[in-house]
Amino acid sequence: MFGGFLVSEKQKYTKSDANSSSRGITVIVCVLQPGDPIVAMLIRKMGDITGDHSKSERRRARPEASLVTQIIRKKVGWLWEFGGKSGFISAIKPVAHNDDDLPVPTPPTDKCVLESDEDPSTSNTEETTEDFLPPPVSTEPHFLSQEDLNDLCRDLSQRQSEILASRLKEWNLVQAGVKSSGFRQRGADAASFFSTKDSLCFCSDIEGLFGYLGMSHDPAEWRLFIDSSKRSLKAVLLHNGNKYSSVPVGHSVHLTENYENMKILLNAIKYSEYQWEICGDLKVVEILLGMQKGFTKYCCFLCLWDSRATKEHYVKTDWPVREHFLPGEKSISHEPLVLPEKIILPPLHIKLGLMKNFVKALNKDGQAFLYLRQKFPTLSDAKVKEGIFVGPQIKAMLKDEVFLTKMTPVESEAWNAFKTICENFLGNKKDPNYKELVSNLLSSYQQLGARISLKIHFLHNHLDFFPANLGAVSDEHGERFHQDISKMERNCQGRWDLAMLGDFCWMLKRDNPHVKHKRKARAKLF
Repeated sequence: MFGGFLVSEKQKYTKSDANSSSRGITVIVCVLQPGDPIVAMLIRKMGDITGDHSKSERRRARPEASLVTQIIRKKVGWLWEFGGKSGFISAIKPVAHNDDDLPVPTPPTDKCVLESDEDPSTSNTEETTEDFLPPPVSTEPHFLSQEDLNDLCRDLSQRQSEILASRLKEWNLVQAGVKSSGFRQRGADAASFFSTKDSLCFCSDIEGLFGYLGMSHDPAEWRLFIDSSKRSLKAVLLHNGNKYSSVPVGHSVHLTENYENMKILLNAIKYSEYQWEICGDLKVVEILLGMQKGFTKYCCFLCLWDSRATKEHYVKTDWPVREHFLPGEKSISHEPLVLPEKIILPPLHIKLGLMKNFVKALNKDGQAFLYLRQKFPTLSDAKVKEGIFVGPQIKAMLKDEVFLTKMTPVESEAWNAFKTICENFLGNKKDPNYKELVSNLLSSYQQLGARISLKIHFLHNHLDFFPANLGAVSDEHGERFHQDISKMERNCQGRWDLAMLGDFCWMLKRDNPHVKHKRKARAKLF
């Protein structure tokens, strides 16, 4: 800036750059008063470009560069205008204002804002509304109500809940009227829906228990899971779709899995009134249908499959249908307690059976079997040899890529078929070509030399008996209930079953179910 006049130069040009076709002065516009010190410098610069060269030399030296088009020297000042290939830039010399022809403009007296002619629909200005604003973040402390405190202590024991509530009251972080002593009897309301009879603690009011949990009970949306662990026999209602948590309806540390105890359990929870679908391992299914336990000759409840005819297992598919359950005939010892059509085939136990027969068919001196021993050093050799694995161990093997490299081509083909069945049939996803996938699995198992057990027999002969979505009605969620209640079982030791089940149901309930938190709990609740 010189004397209030702008000097604009986008790119300098010298004699050494005369042969370059990519350089040049694009636009230089200067308006200077005579006598300014910058005038001599500009004249020298223009002389470097225009002087000392002929016209032909200048054209050859700068064919693509901008050329000087006008040099106008006036009394009022100097104006240089430069143009390029696209044409000339017109220039108007400064004109002095006068009172007659060109008066000096006066600014407006009122400071009004001129409206833009731009279409508001095409404007690039983003309008900020309240809908797009982030929610305000409050820095004020939140004083817990009794409902908030109850939901905070759902996963804690009674003693831990009471201590936490007491500490919060000392720090003045709860509302007035919040009690900490109420956690001592927190499961009393839920325990009122349970009764004890013949060493069995059971739910005597199913509708009342579901009302306490805050929802209505529809038997078509729930399935009954019966299973026993080392500590107890359990009966649990599982939601079809696994949206809600498991609801315990029966518990006993003295009863075992036999026909008489199953009959007592079903009568206690009024199974004949609700007629839930049954989910459990095949041992429980055989007991409920009055069949003999174990791997008997006719151990299938859908047909008269001969478990002894091993040569026909991969060939024959048209076994006679089991039409009657008469005691004393075809491996039937008692009257059935449930209808066969109420049985849901257990996907988890079928997966365990496939894994078991695969491992038993492996070469015991091969690299794949030796790798299994190294993979699970805590398992005994007898368990590894018999292929006895649990669900998490099978998931770990399915993700192990090294295990596949230890197999022979026949073993790897069978393993890939087993992995495909687990991902596209025995889970939440059911492939449209599931029948072809099952056929490939059976053929690869046959080449491997694996035997067909009862669990594989269901895949071979009763594929249509499986539900549409095995993940929604899987027995895996019932097995998880053993882990959920195991800690409470150790504390109660079978002497306070009513209090234990009442406290467990209290932990499932939520007083504020619609409150959103940043970190969600993993457990399914009501």
